[in-house]
Amino acid sequence: QSQPRTASHPDSDAGSVMSPAGCSHVNGFKVDNWKQNLRVIYQCFVWSGSVETRKRKAKSCVCHLCGAHLNRLHSCLHCVFFGCFSKKHIHDHAKNKRHNLAIDLLYGGIYCFVCQDYIYDKDMEQIAKEEQRKAWKLQEFCKTSGIGEKYSMWEPTKRELELLRHNPKRRKITANCTIGLRGLINLGNTCFMNCIVQALTHTPLLRDFFLSDRHKCEMQSSSCLVCEMSQLFQEFYSGHRSPHIPFRLLHLVWTHARHLAGYEQQDAHEFLIAALDVLHRHCKGDDNGKKANNPNHCSCIIDQIFTGGLQSDVTCQVCHGVSTTIDPFWDISLDLPGSSTPFWPLSPGSDGSVVNGDGHPSGATTLTDCLRRFTRPEHLGSSAKIKCSGCHSYQESTKQLTMKRLPIVACFHLKRFEHSAKLRRKITTYVSFPLELDMTPFMASSKESRMNGQYQQPVDSLNNENKYSLFAVVNHQGTLESGHYTTFIRQHKDQWFKCDDAIITKASIKDVLDSEGFTDAHNDSQTRTQ
Repeated sequence: QSQPRTASHPDSDAGSVMSPAGCSHVNGFKVDNWKQNLRVIYQCFVWSGSVETRKRKAKSCVCHLCGAHLNRLHSCLHCVFFGCFSKKHIHDHAKNKRHNLAIDLLYGGIYCFVCQDYIYDKDMEQIAKEEQRKAWKLQEFCKTSGIGEKYSMWEPTKRELELLRHNPKRRKITANCTIGLRGLINLGNTCFMNCIVQALTHTPLLRDFFLSDRHKCEMQSSSCLVCEMSQLFQEFYSGHRSPHIPFRLLHLVWTHARHLAGYEQQDAHEFLIAALDVLHRHCKGDDNGKKANNPNHCSCIIDQIFTGGLQSDVTCQVCHGVSTTIDPFWDISLDLPGSSTPFWPLSPGSDGSVVNGDGHPSGATTLTDCLRRFTRPEHLGSSAKIKCSGCHSYQESTKQLTMKRLPIVACFHLKRFEHSAKLRRKITTYVSFPLELDMTPFMASSKESRMNGQYQQPVDSLNNENKYSLFAVVNHQGTLESGHYTTFIRQHKDQWFKCDDAIITKASIKDVLDSEGFTDAHNDSQTRTQ
């Protein structure tokens, strides 16, 4: 789960998006009778302790745009407006009215639309707690059953706080904390597995799932990969510093992914896909994975985090009719300059002065270049004619891939290993990648505003929903026949570490960005787990 931002000092600059101390935009709300106004909102629309207020909430708390009761209703703190969070109606209101703060009517959290996050403010939190306690006392069933007292929020006493401070086993989480960092013993050419395990154990939402004991196994635990991953997370975050020996994990991988069995060198990308597939199948007993056997209706933790929707548009060159299909994906494999597949030009009809990636008009190839090539229209040619439903005959066509739906964690695979009838080799072309990536230009919704493969970024400070933050990079050193995998992972916001099997060392951001890159993992910045 994301951690709320802490409100800054009242004297801080209210115009800044994010200060080191936290959100400063609450200051614009703290005027006149803001405390009383906030109390009224909590009393009437959030906690609703009495029968009367609960009835009023049920009748009046509907989205002012679509009339829905659900979809994570939020109330604007600056005016009387209820809007859906899921359908972005409250976002539209915030953008049009410049009302930056809203309150979640189910949990009472305060959301800032400029910071794009739920925020924490000591004064607001105190009001929320006081009104929640009042609501519990008002509820009629609590008066007779005592549930309100029995399950009220625990507040430590001064004596308990003192005991906690002096507890020798108390674990302090600081900015330099290394809990979660642990090396993995190489069991014989298993660096391909170790590097992916390091990336997965530092995937924020996956970590939260396993550390909160959410998996409900319906298999024998000895054969369940999800159970083993749960145990692996416990080992990583136990605080032990000695390298872990993942022999059970390796055995289960060999059992459920036969093509990876043995001590030969394997492909880290193949292991990632195989691991996600097995985890997906073994999650079917969890609350959100009941329908895991149906790929179109699965909401297991793997699909929630890693699954996106890839849109394919095939356009007939005669009648210009478009046939659209949408397929799920766990990762995006990108061609590189230097491969046998032509890379330049990126835009159809533009001057292709560079052939097969032997150079770049503006220097080094970037991840954005690779994504532009991935989403550019491709002429299928006369040898690949497709039957057009409009013409009722086989016609030449163009095909274009775009992102219909983005996953929370986006995995990009750079296709460095080339296998063809004529050659087998590794492509060593350097590809630069950013710490922050905006996927908006590659969305299906942006296709109409794209001209010849180009995209004009709209000026919209509130539109951060397609932005990602880098948190893991897998690298391959060596040749196709003999090589070694390592991983860079982000432990805290600006702290990076290099994981080389059992050895973990501190790394700089420059070390990360200068690395060759084999597989990159970007975390959706909307999750706020940076």
